[in-house]
Amino acid sequence: MQNFDVVVIGSGPGGYVSAIRSSQLGFKTAIVEREALGGVCLNVGCIPSKAMITATHHLHKAQFDFSEMGLIIKGPVTVDMKKLVSWKQSVCDRMSNGVQSLLKGNKVTIVQGQANFTSSTQIQVSTKSGTEDISAKYFIIATGSRPIEIPGFPYDEKDIVSSTGALAFDEIPKKVVTIGGGYIGLEISSYLKKLGSEVTILEAQSSLLSGVVDPDCAQVVSKKLIKNGVQVYLSTKAKSQKKTKAGYEVTIEKEGKEEKILADKILVTVGRKPNGDQMNFKAAGVLLDERGFVKVDAQRRTSSQNIFAIGDIAGQPMLAHKASYEGILVAEVLAGHNRVYDVKTVPAVVFTDPEIASVGLTEKEASQKGNGILVSKFPFAANGRAVSMMETEGFVKIIADSKTHVVLGVHIVGPEASNLISEAALAIEMGARLEDLALTIHPHPTLGETMMEAAEATLGHAIHIIQRPLK
Repeated sequence: MQNFDVVVIGSGPGGYVSAIRSSQLGFKTAIVEREALGGVCLNVGCIPSKAMITATHHLHKAQFDFSEMGLIIKGPVTVDMKKLVSWKQSVCDRMSNGVQSLLKGNKVTIVQGQANFTSSTQIQVSTKSGTEDISAKYFIIATGSRPIEIPGFPYDEKDIVSSTGALAFDEIPKKVVTIGGGYIGLEISSYLKKLGSEVTILEAQSSLLSGVVDPDCAQVVSKKLIKNGVQVYLSTKAKSQKKTKAGYEVTIEKEGKEEKILADKILVTVGRKPNGDQMNFKAAGVLLDERGFVKVDAQRRTSSQNIFAIGDIAGQPMLAHKASYEGILVAEVLAGHNRVYDVKTVPAVVFTDPEIASVGLTEKEASQKGNGILVSKFPFAANGRAVSMMETEGFVKIIADSKTHVVLGVHIVGPEASNLISEAALAIEMGARLEDLALTIHPHPTLGETMMEAAEATLGHAIHIIQRPLK
């Protein structure tokens, strides 16, 4: 029996961060991981998908933009898929090895295996060499989530794949059918199309990214996908699939009529579900809600007072940066710090082409609050840096209270939206007003100027666009 002050279960962006902070605060800490250190995010999620997106972004530039810039490549730009996947894996391995070094450097004991609770103070870990019993004063559950599987489309991660399998193709698929028009489906579909695949997206809702991002932002991405040759079926359901000599025959239903689509790969991206049905939580007295999430309070404490839960398994939003924030919070709560989860907002990013990033309220949400709002956009087409990058699609939209000018929401679609959104997140968290953004000098020429200019536009005195005077 090994004994620790803190045992973290799961080494994703929440788990490893929580373990490191716990050790920094003087706790004897261990972390249990059944697969690769870094969890889904570093190995089969966030990091590998961004590696593939980055590579295909460069490919697209070389194929379509370089010649206009006067950069001439003799002959076609080709893709060595096996080498690309190998490079992608090297990125993941580097990040995972980095996590291992950080854990060891902070004197965190690493235990490789599957953990199951036997009581609220003890777990049993199944390892390659047998089983190991571990006790702790505190446990932090950070076991994440997994892709939802739909009837008739069982994953084999070769032909019918989740995001995991789609990130490991060793050949460029000829025809791909993507079931689900959410952020994961669009990110993967976008880079597969740039690699040369024929891509068809099936979305049950009437629009892509429905309920996920600002509708105006989603519209920009949707138009770009269609412009690039992606087939998009809205208000469409995938009914079944049938293996054929040529691949798969997917039966779809649209407006009550059935149609068949051929594909050699089927990508299913209809969401993720928490791993709440694992680890024998009942033995520890940890309660789940009706959706399988672990019930937690504002300090991320579960129904068992010495057990905490963070990240995807602790509820929405299921985002890596939210998990990391919670991981640090819980470690500091254990150390006696006066902390609760009281953030105003959590930024979200969709790595499509162009990128979408959002923080705070949407127009609809802000309007429903009952106060008057100011809304305006500043287009990237009016930004010198974006023009020089040949990436002018999209805009920065700001929503503010009409009386106080306090910033309520910012929604960006365009180049490097993922990097630009942090300024907006800080603005909302600190209660900044439009004037705070507009009167802050932003360096020129940069994409960051669009935030300042969008604030000026929302105040009614934009310089680099012509706008109607505000009422």
